[in-house]
Amino acid sequence: MTNNLSEKTFYEGGPSKADLIINLLAGLTLIGLPFTFGAIVRALWLRFKITNKRISVTGGWLGRDKTQLVYSQIAEVRSIPRGLGSYGDMVIVLKDGARLEMRSIPNFRETENYILAKISQPIQKGESEDAKGFAA
Repeated sequence: MTNNLSEKTFYEGGPSKADLIINLLAGLTLIGLPFTFGAIVRALWLRFKITNKRISVTGGWLGRDKTQLVYSQIAEVRSIPRGLGSYGDMVIVLKDGARLEMRSIPNFRETENYILAKISQPIQKGESEDAKGFAA
């Protein structure tokens, strides 16, 4: 369990409260009702945990789905602001082509910068990968 002691949490929590508020207001119209239901489901069951070692997303109906990935699996991060820039959506593209969508992340710009910094850090074990074979 000493491994978890060195894990530092950058963000742990649910989606942005502004997402819920904006979509509740949109729910006053018939067209906005699907968005309102989506925001309520996200507010109830979606949780993010971003640490210095991994990203965990718990979601789905009743929060039954859990996805975890480590930074060495990430190939690209794409994000887009929503809610007048107060929160945003992020797509993490993995090296095998899979995608993880994270919706309504509060402070998404800081989160994106944190993830990009973790991706660009060299991995301790793989720093000497350029030395292959026997030396002549």
